[in-house]
Amino acid sequence: MDIIFIRDLRIDTVIGIYDWERAIRQTVHLDIEMGTDIARAASSDHIDDTLNYKAVAKRVIAFVEASSFQLVETLAERIADLVRSEFGVPWIRLTLNKAGAVRGAQGVGVIIERGARH
Repeated sequence: MDIIFIRDLRIDTVIGIYDWERAIRQTVHLDIEMGTDIARAASSDHIDDTLNYKAVAKRVIAFVEASSFQLVETLAERIADLVRSEFGVPWIRLTLNKAGAVRGAQGVGVIIERGARH
């Protein structure tokens, strides 16, 4: 299995459990690794034969910007579901970092892995 990745995708969204968090937008940072096979694309050198990371990023950005979840766990799970179902990705590893959520820490969040890694 090959991996196509997107690193440090920054998106503003409503995320959090406290009233003050529900009234503002915060930036989440995403690292997304997606399992795929790049052999056909490498051979053809054509975008239609690969997982288009720009299309994935645009879809994830639109989804996250429009979302309003309380927990980072829920947001991460929904993003993973979206990428797997809409882009046919069999395996995903997603890191969601809610920077600034804990004083003194560069970031906190979750790392989830979904699907079969062949």
